[in-house]
Amino acid sequence: MTQSMTSLERTRTVLAGGIPDRVPVDLHNFMMVAEASGAPFPEFFQDGEAMAEGQIKAWREFGHDVLILENGTAALAEACGAQVEYMEGSAPVCHGPAIKSLDDIDKLEVPDPYKVFPLTENLRATRIVAQEIGDKAFIIGRADQGPFSLAAMLLGMEEFLLRLAQADGGRSGRRGGGGDAELAKKLHRLLEFSLAVTTRYAYAQIQAGAHMTSIGESLSGPDVCSPKSYKTFEWSYAKRMVENLKADNIQLAYHICGDATAIVPDMVETGATILELDYKVDMLAVKAATRGRATVLGPVDPSGVLALGAPSDVENAAREAIEILGEGGGLILGPGCALPPKTPAENVHRLIETARKYGVYA
Repeated sequence: MTQSMTSLERTRTVLAGGIPDRVPVDLHNFMMVAEASGAPFPEFFQDGEAMAEGQIKAWREFGHDVLILENGTAALAEACGAQVEYMEGSAPVCHGPAIKSLDDIDKLEVPDPYKVFPLTENLRATRIVAQEIGDKAFIIGRADQGPFSLAAMLLGMEEFLLRLAQADGGRSGRRGGGGDAELAKKLHRLLEFSLAVTTRYAYAQIQAGAHMTSIGESLSGPDVCSPKSYKTFEWSYAKRMVENLKADNIQLAYHICGDATAIVPDMVETGATILELDYKVDMLAVKAATRGRATVLGPVDPSGVLALGAPSDVENAAREAIEILGEGGGLILGPGCALPPKTPAENVHRLIETARKYGVYA
């Protein structure tokens, strides 16, 4: 079958619940792009023009349909005052909180993404990519971390998870017997602040030219938190963010890596347009939960298959994903999380070739 759609048409058809000419392909390749640039990672990830040029160059080489633009997971945390280290050979990481305790929430201020580093550079990258190839490829401008993960970075992950465990079950309005209600209220105040920060940045990504935006909330997934904690302290914030953005016709992709199978039905109920899912999920269960309701982006193993496997391994994993998740539409094929810096180009080419060969809809 002749592939008759452009990348934009193909991706938008899938997101609307339709059947495209073939399965579109995403590359979550910001670290691979940094490696290919030859520049030191700390320098690269603080330069919007360099990030944009790297993404455009990669798109010209691979011809993928969807680009996800970001510089890691710590941009919003840094903009809010957390300590961030720019690593050699990897993405920036948060290594110091913005506040010492939940009693310091009032000291936090929602950053202006047009004035505060590094959001200014990330938006610069989005603008350049949108201007250069926004009429040819589908651009997702990442709004960095969602409310739950951002709150954890602002307070410190260990402290946040400890307080979460103490507060979980405190909705009854009393202390003891399942949780600390006062502590829960403080956590929700921090989550409200984080929701405001993330939502403001999401709007800025769209204004910079992205076709849609996305958030990462892997810390709230079953690999770290219980489904009960997810439902109590994460789900409603993701749902509200989706609803707020949808009111302005903005679509959101929702990323939780690890084995998120147990909460995928809840993720669907947020109304997110895309669920970015990892290779650990049960694909049959995911297909049953998302069919006709959300698009799955993923779930090829970025490390064990795309970075360390042979091209034949990539083809086998991609074919399986297409056969299960691509049936009837609803799939954007790609890595379920970020590609490692030294992912072989031949494996990326094989991923895209597999979609073109086996992802065609008759």
